Amino acid sequence: MTYDPNGLESAPAWSQLKDKHDQIGEQHLREFFDQDSTRGKTHTADGAGIHLDYSKQRVDEETLDLLVQLAEQRGLAERRDEMFDGVHINVTEDRAVLHTALRRPSSDTLEVDGQNVIADVHEVLNKMGAFAERIRDESWTGHTGKPIRNVVNIGIGGSDLGPVMAFEALRHYTRRDMQFRFVSNVDGTDIYEATQDLDPEETLFIVSSKTFTTQETMNNAHSARTWLLEGIGGDEAGVAKHFVAVSTNAEAVEAFGIDTDNMFGFWDWVGGRYSMDSAIGLSTMIATGPAGFAEMLAGFNEMDEHFRTADLRDNLPVLMGLLAIWNRNFLGASTVAVLPYEQYLKRFPAYLQQLTMESNGKHVTLDGEHVTYETGPIYWGEPGTNGQHSFYQLIHQGTSLIPCDFIFFKQPLNKVPATDAPDHHDLLVANVLAQAAALAFGKTAEEVAAEGIAPEIVPHKVMEGNRPSNMLVADKLTPATLGALIALYEQSVFVQGVIWGIDSFDQWGVELGKVMAKKIIPVLTDGAEDDSLDSSTLTLAKLYRS
Repeated sequence: MTYDPNGLESAPAWSQLKDKHDQIGEQHLREFFDQDSTRGKTHTADGAGIHLDYSKQRVDEETLDLLVQLAEQRGLAERRDEMFDGVHINVTEDRAVLHTALRRPSSDTLEVDGQNVIADVHEVLNKMGAFAERIRDESWTGHTGKPIRNVVNIGIGGSDLGPVMAFEALRHYTRRDMQFRFVSNVDGTDIYEATQDLDPEETLFIVSSKTFTTQETMNNAHSARTWLLEGIGGDEAGVAKHFVAVSTNAEAVEAFGIDTDNMFGFWDWVGGRYSMDSAIGLSTMIATGPAGFAEMLAGFNEMDEHFRTADLRDNLPVLMGLLAIWNRNFLGASTVAVLPYEQYLKRFPAYLQQLTMESNGKHVTLDGEHVTYETGPIYWGEPGTNGQHSFYQLIHQGTSLIPCDFIFFKQPLNKVPATDAPDHHDLLVANVLAQAAALAFGKTAEEVAAEGIAPEIVPHKVMEGNRPSNMLVADKLTPATLGALIALYEQSVFVQGVIWGIDSFDQWGVELGKVMAKKIIPVLTDGAEDDSLDSSTLTLAKLYRS
């Protein structure tokens, strides 16, 4: 079928879903469970080692069938195949969207624009692996002969959020005799704090910028270069022993002082927020070793294959994407809370913020027509159980509907010595199950009053419930599980973008502020006049200079 990005509201299933919402939109989850006592077993799906329980979503079988019909009417399967085959579905930049090629096995072949991209990917992976092993076995040494003990990744956006999230998520599997730091903010405090207690002679910087011109990254890279030279006696030949680049701009890399043999490339069909399993993940590979990185890639690929081959009705990314459509466009939910009950995933919600909101924060269709429906919701979150003592109050009793994605693992990575208190992991899992149940079913006024609560206090203790959630469960947080979990969200984002008819792979909204910042710099530094700037900006600039 020919994909019509503007045809969402004319899809038969769209109007049928509106009617369905009129019928069950306010139905309580208590009723759903009363009507089907096996719902907790039947409203589930499995793929790539991840179990999805969506029984606490406010949908019945007919709603699910209509959502799948909507996906079919929107050409999801065809659009998915185009992505995997390298069709230029990023229309505003005329590019293929091939982050899935980053994790395919070397035995595969994929010709795109006359080039076997799988072979290209594995050439870079092999180069990364050889370099990572040299750092880890200490055959690579710094300018003064000391082994590398500290790795500092300098990037921003996808060149930072992915690597720092992966390091924190996989910290259990990393080298504990090495320090890994991540610098992204152009605020000088970031690079200062990342380096102040490090030995320059033992420090390696990875500068991650495709063009090697990204303003924040290059500012930090030049500050790191100055810090290094001050620490090794000023010999500029030392830069090549303490800096490597993830970039495609060989000329700029060489001018910086980096040996282009230590430049790791990637491609324009890899968007920044989809790049953590490319050379952008070099710090991850050094931290976990090439074998750990390969395991993560295998997890990515397993979820990709599940997405590509599983029936839509049993397909984890499809189900999560379609349920997100139901919550956003029919139940009116404007945000999603991602709540991992795993401390190692503390940066996972921040990572998902870029993946989801930079992808689907769009107000025009692929054809440039203004949408007449809501698109990408706001993603946010915090690990449990910390969040329970922070914002859960609003989720339980606030006036906004906030669907939640809960995540937990059956096995802990760290066994804490036994005490008289409950087992840490048992307590953690009890909390995540309790929160999902409390959000779904709440507590009625009658139940509160039956506890002997004073009548005037009863309304304050009522929990309305009917707050939808997903529960994602896996055996243990491993590199493979992390890869599968990330790919699950990547493909769910894709599903939503296809339904909405938007380009999930450009990010023009990021550019405007960057362009304006370049105009403002001379006003701040030189007092230059610029009549194109508004009076507020000019007044604030003068206040800064004063």
